[in-house]
Amino acid sequence: MPGTSISHPLFARLFALFAPAAERFCGAAHRDELLDGLEGKVIEIGAGRGLNFAHYPSSVTEVVAIEPEPYLRARATEAAQQAPVPVSVVGGTAETPAVEDGTFGAAVFSLVLCPVPDQAVALAACSRVLRPGGEPRFYEHVLAEEPGLARLQRRVDLVWPHLGAGCHASRDTPRAIEQAGFSVTSSRRFAFRPCVLFAPVFPHVIGRAVRP
Repeated sequence: MPGTSISHPLFARLFALFAPAAERFCGAAHRDELLDGLEGKVIEIGAGRGLNFAHYPSSVTEVVAIEPEPYLRARATEAAQQAPVPVSVVGGTAETPAVEDGTFGAAVFSLVLCPVPDQAVALAACSRVLRPGGEPRFYEHVLAEEPGLARLQRRVDLVWPHLGAGCHASRDTPRAIEQAGFSVTSSRRFAFRPCVLFAPVFPHVIGRAVRP
């Protein structure tokens, strides 16, 4: 199906290789925090290798996980078989999820709003598939609040997207979520640097928003 796949074979394998170390270094706890209290039908945008799946609470009745990268989608399909809740993994992108409008009570973004080509388009698609009152959850690395580091991140972005499958170091994702029409109801900023590769992107945020 056109628009359902984006291939980054080298990055996908490197991500899958280094991800377990990040999970041991508080990453798993961050995912618990991200997904805490979710219930009903959830869409996960950019599921990667399925690291969130093991952390969904039993109150979730179904997860539809969108992943465009073929290698990561295959790993996510394997992870779905061990998930504590029903998970279906399908192709698609953040901008064009092939699901019906207004069918989900929550949407999960986990380190995916950094590489999407256009955050506004991806967030508009999220709004489309959520019911009124639906809740986007987000766990992302973001633009630093400290001006000097923010300037460095913007300079890094001259090359970083070419090395990281489109990933941007300097995106102000909470602001983009608000500009898309959502109300951010909570957010927690923190430093997360499990290895030296995370140096330009260590400012992170976990938060929740609501669709009007």
